[in-house]
Amino acid sequence: MADTAKYLLNPGDPAPSFKMPASKGRTVASDDLKGRPYLLYFYPKADTPGCTTQACGIQEALPSLKKLNLTVIGVSPDQMPAIEKFADKYGLEFPLASDETHAVAEAYGVWVEKSMYGKKYFGMERSSFLVDADGCIRNIWRKVKPAEHAADVEAAAQAL
Repeated sequence: MADTAKYLLNPGDPAPSFKMPASKGRTVASDDLKGRPYLLYFYPKADTPGCTTQACGIQEALPSLKKLNLTVIGVSPDQMPAIEKFADKYGLEFPLASDETHAVAEAYGVWVEKSMYGKKYFGMERSSFLVDADGCIRNIWRKVKPAEHAADVEAAAQAL
């Protein structure tokens, strides 16, 4: 069985809807993004090395992504205070959303069983979904490499 066969979503599928609280008192909702492309990226935990590398890379690429009319939203299972602290610490301008119940992560198939030091637990898989203006998933990145992510997204967004 191919690795992607276990996932619920594939390119071409409609993106699941969502509504979540986000940094700087914002709310992010798929209904508000109709007619605009967006990147929904899921990360495990605010202010950890990989998540910081990924978020800062996206922040650095934000001017280019904005020129492509791409909205970027980061999603983690963290509570809002931790997300706000992370956004402020690194000057992250794009919304970071809280998916405490992991309902959105489950809809996107990124709330997965993980293993560390032989212990199994559920957590957020570092994954991203590029959604076009029609609300269809165009690109999916699973097990994202944080340092390369922004460049990969920018290249894919240029093709929208």
